[in-house]
Amino acid sequence: MMFNKDKDMENNPQWERSVLEKVALASVVEQRRSRRWSIFFKLLFLAYIVFISILTMSPLTDGTAISRGSHTAVVDVKGVIVSGGQADAESIIKSINSAVKDPNTKGVILRVNSPGGSPVQSSYVYEAIRDIKKNNPDMPIHAVVEDICASGCYYIASAADKIFVNQSSIVGSIGVVMNGFGFTESMKMLGIERRLYTAGEHKGFLDPFSKVNSSEKAHVKKMLNDIHHEFIQSVKAGRGDRLTDNSDLFSGLVWAGSKSIQLGLTDAIGNAQSVAKNEIGEEKIVDFTSQPPFIERLTKGMGGAMAELIAKLSTQYNASWH
Repeated sequence: MMFNKDKDMENNPQWERSVLEKVALASVVEQRRSRRWSIFFKLLFLAYIVFISILTMSPLTDGTAISRGSHTAVVDVKGVIVSGGQADAESIIKSINSAVKDPNTKGVILRVNSPGGSPVQSSYVYEAIRDIKKNNPDMPIHAVVEDICASGCYYIASAADKIFVNQSSIVGSIGVVMNGFGFTESMKMLGIERRLYTAGEHKGFLDPFSKVNSSEKAHVKKMLNDIHHEFIQSVKAGRGDRLTDNSDLFSGLVWAGSKSIQLGLTDAIGNAQSVAKNEIGEEKIVDFTSQPPFIERLTKGMGGAMAELIAKLSTQYNASWH
C-alpha cells in the first residue's frame, strides 16, 4: 500500500504545490493571530496609561462623605499626629468641618486611637473644635477612645463635649518630652575629635556629640515647661470641674479607661455605636474621615501586597533549604 501511494505521488506533480499552499496558509494564519494579540496588548497598555493618568490628575475623593438621611458623623484621629502624616491637623479639621456642614449630621464622634505627636498640630485641632462648637452650639461633638489616647491625642479629645472609653483604653500622658542621645564618652573611647563650627553662641546646643551645657539645659527645660503649661490650661478649659484635684494628672502618667473616669479625664464607658445611639440619638453612622487620593491608596495597597508576596516567597525559599 505504501508503495502504491508513493507511486501515485510521483505521478501527481500537484502534491508539492498543495503542501506549499497549506504551509503558506498556516503561516499567514499564525501571523494574523500574532498581529491581533499584539494589537490587543497595545490597546490594553494604552488603556492602563490613560487610567493611571486620570487617577493622577484627579484625587477621586475630597474627603467629604456622601450622606443620605440623618446620621452621626465619625472622624478618625488615628496614628501619630504630625504634619503630613496619617493624622495631621489639616485633614482632621477638614473632615470635622465637612461633617458639621452636612445638614443631615446630628452630631460628630471623634474616634481616636493615637499615642500623640506634635503639640502644634494637636493645638490646631483643639482650637478648631472649640471654634466649631462656638459657632454650632447645638452640634454635639464627642470623643471615643479605642486603644490609646495619650499626649497630643488627649489634647484634642479634651476639646470634645464628652470623652468615652473602653475599660482597657490607655488615657493620659499630659506632658511634653524632648529626647536625644549623647556620644561624648564613646568618642573619647574611639579617639574621635569633634569639630563643630557655629555662628551664634548656642546654635549647636542640641548636638549629640557635644557635652551638655547647664544654661542650655535650663533653657530647654523652661521651653518644655511653657509648652506643658499651655497643654494643662487647654485641658482644664476643656474638662472644667470634671477634673479631680490630683497632682498626678499632669505628670505625664497614663491610666486605664476605668481609672480615667474616676480622675475626671474621661466621662463614661462607650463606643462609637453606643454614643451615636444614646448621646446623639442617631444610630446611623457615616464616616467623614478625609482620605488620601485614590492613586496614593492604590499604590500603597499594591506595595503592601507586593511586600507580602515577597515575604511569603522568601519564607518558602528559606524553608526549602532547611
